[in-house]
Amino acid sequence: MTLRCVLAVLALAGATFAGPEVTELKVEVVSVPEGCTVKSKQGDMLTMHYTGTLENGHKFDSSYDRDQPFTFQLGVGQVIKGWDQGLVDMCVGEKRKLVIPASLGYGDRGAGNVIPGGATLFFDVELINIGDTPPTTNVFKEIDADKDNMLSREEVSIDIVFRAMDKDGDSELSREEVSDYLKKQMVPQDGSEMSEDVKQMLESHDKLVEEIFQHEDKDKNGFISHEEFSGPKHDEL
Repeated sequence: MTLRCVLAVLALAGATFAGPEVTELKVEVVSVPEGCTVKSKQGDMLTMHYTGTLENGHKFDSSYDRDQPFTFQLGVGQVIKGWDQGLVDMCVGEKRKLVIPASLGYGDRGAGNVIPGGATLFFDVELINIGDTPPTTNVFKEIDADKDNMLSREEVSIDIVFRAMDKDGDSELSREEVSDYLKKQMVPQDGSEMSEDVKQMLESHDKLVEEIFQHEDKDKNGFISHEEFSGPKHDEL
């Protein structure tokens, strides 16, 4: 059999066994508690438990595994569009299944090495609580990474670096923000010639950014939160 025939057979097999492409958000209500009078709406603070899987059944994240629900504000872009749209009119205690197309998830780019580009996402979600306003940020507790009620020089240094990198002030670092910060740190400010080591680092800059995200982006959502961030410190640059 020629290579062309083999490829044709494989293409036909793929067309036969691949599931239909998901292009729209699908929401299935699994269970609703009795006596529900308050439902989620845009602007509410929601606390959720969830498990996320890919089409092949691979679990990429779960708040149940961490025994820590996730809190965010609905409808303001803090989460993927599939969540902003699929978690409206939900009761506390309600459980749903969401099937989210790539266009409402992580798009063609994906998220790190966990979620490939163009992936359909499957979520089992449970609403734990509905709040009216975002919680007030306790800056001390945010900086106090080891929770010993004391701030070390290292913790303060890490916080300063994080805020310097976080240009849009959304408490999350995107790949672009990390990339821009590293480039500024590498290039001499006085215009002097770069060392060979720095030149090599610039050449492998994209790889360096990806390595940082693999290490720092614990929940693999494509951003590094203040809680996840562990550096770099000034003496490492």
